[in-house]
Amino acid sequence: MTKKLILIDGNSIAYRAFFALPLLNNEKGIHTNAIYGFTNILMKILEEEKPTHILVAFDAGKTTFRHKTYKDYKGGREKTPPELSEQFPFIRELLDAYNISRYELENYEADDIIGTLAKKAEKEGFEVKIITGDKDLTQLATEKVTVAITRKGITDVDPYTPETIQEKYGLTPPQIIDMKGLMGDQSDNIPGVPGIGEKTAIKLLKQFGTVENLLEALDEVSGKKLKEKLAEYKEQALMSKQLATIQCDAPIDITLDDMTYHGYEVQKVIKILKELGFNSILAKLGEAEEVKEQVSDIKFETVQSLSEQVLTDEAAFIVEMLDENYHTGDIIGFGIANQNGNFFIPTKVAIQSEQFKQWAKDERKRKIVFDGKQAIVSLRWRNIELNGIDFDVLIASYLLNPSQSTDQLASIAQEQNLSVVQSDEAIYGKGAKRHVPAESVVSEHVARKAYAVNILKQELEKELKENEQYELFSELELPLSKILADMEATGVKVDVQRLNEMGKEIEEKLQKLEKFIYELAGEEFNINSPKQLGVILFEKLNLPVIKKTKTSYSTSADVLEKLKDQHEIVEQILHYRQLGKLQSTYIEGLKKVVHKDTNKVHTRFNQALTQTGRLSSTDPNLQNIPIRLEEGRKIRQAFIPSHDGWVIFAADYSQIELRVLAHISGDENLIEAFRQDLDIHTKTAMDVFHVREDEVTDYMRRQAKAVNFGIVYGISDYGLSQNLGISRKEAAEFIKRYFDSFKGVKEYMEEIVQEAKQKGYVTTLMHRRRYIPEITSRNFNVRSFAERTAMNTPIQGSAADIIKKAMIDMAKQLKEKGLKTKLLLQVHDELIFEAPKDEIDVLKQLVPEVMEKAIELKVPLKVDYAFGPSWYEAK
Repeated sequence: MTKKLILIDGNSIAYRAFFALPLLNNEKGIHTNAIYGFTNILMKILEEEKPTHILVAFDAGKTTFRHKTYKDYKGGREKTPPELSEQFPFIRELLDAYNISRYELENYEADDIIGTLAKKAEKEGFEVKIITGDKDLTQLATEKVTVAITRKGITDVDPYTPETIQEKYGLTPPQIIDMKGLMGDQSDNIPGVPGIGEKTAIKLLKQFGTVENLLEALDEVSGKKLKEKLAEYKEQALMSKQLATIQCDAPIDITLDDMTYHGYEVQKVIKILKELGFNSILAKLGEAEEVKEQVSDIKFETVQSLSEQVLTDEAAFIVEMLDENYHTGDIIGFGIANQNGNFFIPTKVAIQSEQFKQWAKDERKRKIVFDGKQAIVSLRWRNIELNGIDFDVLIASYLLNPSQSTDQLASIAQEQNLSVVQSDEAIYGKGAKRHVPAESVVSEHVARKAYAVNILKQELEKELKENEQYELFSELELPLSKILADMEATGVKVDVQRLNEMGKEIEEKLQKLEKFIYELAGEEFNINSPKQLGVILFEKLNLPVIKKTKTSYSTSADVLEKLKDQHEIVEQILHYRQLGKLQSTYIEGLKKVVHKDTNKVHTRFNQALTQTGRLSSTDPNLQNIPIRLEEGRKIRQAFIPSHDGWVIFAADYSQIELRVLAHISGDENLIEAFRQDLDIHTKTAMDVFHVREDEVTDYMRRQAKAVNFGIVYGISDYGLSQNLGISRKEAAEFIKRYFDSFKGVKEYMEEIVQEAKQKGYVTTLMHRRRYIPEITSRNFNVRSFAERTAMNTPIQGSAADIIKKAMIDMAKQLKEKGLKTKLLLQVHDELIFEAPKDEIDVLKQLVPEVMEKAIELKVPLKVDYAFGPSWYEAK
């Protein structure tokens, strides 16, 4: 069998992936676009090439032996964006999971490692394929070595062989080095000979063969100017050729045997892909064989009638459901564990038992649960009230380790070295194979869950107290789960007729836009076809080509944004797409999740998901309704009160994260601005640009706003430059001036990083923790990302804590005052209520007062409110 070696240029592929894909974040806040693109190409290589040997080569550092020859080698390159740098450690970790060798060598580039190994492998009879985004490596092509250059679509490649190089340039692969010597290479800052481009270089090499031959026969060169240039820059041409030459005898200490590939362990890869949040790649892996999970023996009993032996004063209680949408899913059964044993109760036995209903409702019967919100809501849909939740294992575990990001009881038990329960996947399967097995299997699994919850309470409670987090758990998160359950069960009424009307309005606008686009194009075509649109834009209208895909021109949103000023048609196409997405995702999407019996949407709030403590929502995601377009904002017209004569009342915190920053940092300049109730973005512009208030332009304020909010999220010069469309140098200068103006903020940023290094975590004002082990990493890029996380987590997390506290305080006030008003939604920093009109005067005073007093800061909290017949008018 032919041995096949794949050599991957790690840095080049990662760079290509980073700039080809939009910035992506996973739920932990880690940028993942380069890792995602890299993983996709890696999987494609493994699947299509089926290598016997494989290696990924990386650059070891900024300085190489070439810098001794020319100190400005690669000098023109911009610094690697931190958003990319922070992804390299994860790429390396991913390669380890795939059992793929990786190598880097001090003082040498990845190209030199690849060149050396390609030559060695060729001599030993290997078939070699090099995967890179850098055409410099085409000089390595031989009959046995193919160089595959990635296109901008990342996973597609163009293979370069001696034949294709001859066809494309009329040169041999070694002459690629000579071509670089003459024309230089801007990306590597190789100077070449000024004035000589690719066309002239190829012409000269076809005549003379090499740079050396050319320089020895200058008299034969036609053209006086060209001859003079070559004579003047003779040494530079030779040096440039030397710089462009890949070393094929680098002192590497890795052997071809070290690169033997035996495949990867599926579970190992699944683990890291899950951590990265790459669900689409996980799906490509298909149904991996489930690893048999070992659990210790426990005794349990299936009960057909209920007694006080089962329904005790304190017990662990499980409501088992297969469907993650517990609003509509079926209850499979119930688990109870107490001092008398572990029990499984079939659904019918419990639901038909008055004794069970009374026990569930009784506040004095204390229940230890896993995900109390799910238990409350799922029972309420069956007209059973659940009270007396004393402890919630899911929430406790989440507070103790928010980075765990699991809602699986088995995983949490394993963290505590408790091997008593298998994962739900092991019992029910996953994907298309998910099903309810025999009752004997289900009964044991559910009883085991109850047993695990009962055991876990003691240890988790102890840890919460040791961390000074028990108050956060018992006073904030536990009562909040009941409020969220009430909100989910209540739901928000949707005016489906209004949605239909909006759908028609958008459809009419789309038709008008379509006609206008056809007029601008001069012909009719399928606007939704990237291929047809590409022909119109780049061939008929001759707009500059920015990106290409495997089969046509790229017409992605980022490409069109760059072309907006080139032709009116581009703006119209972007608008057409936005309206199309509103129509399909939000108008039609919302109609699909309206409950047929209640005419409401019952979103599910994720309380134990984000590392900052922020809530998120699903089915539907009401925190994501687009409001940049007026048509998007109008979707909120469909959210209406559930009773005639009621209104929607909305209240939101004004710039809460910046106010928290002022409090935590103690910056007097920032504190004073908020105390005087100044426009904070105008004030920032005044301080940063050193101008009076009346001299602040809209552009200045926009820049100040971007940096104000960027500072909260630990923005880099690269991130700010992308947001504002300015150079990284300008962005870095802007950030510097901001810190010069707000020295207290800068001191806070420095101090919180030091604190995180000492403790290994940061905390919010209410003692929510986020562990940041990467803060002491020796890897600069990993450490930099961790430092930014340390800076922004206390701010974001404290803002999340404050609005949660406001929700609890509001629920208490509404109950105490006997008001009919109901809290419906929490969206970012906003609370949305439905209320009778005769309670509005009370709410106008009560809601801001309660929300502003949720916590005492060095600056006042400010709440704005509005109300109207729909959520739209309440903005």
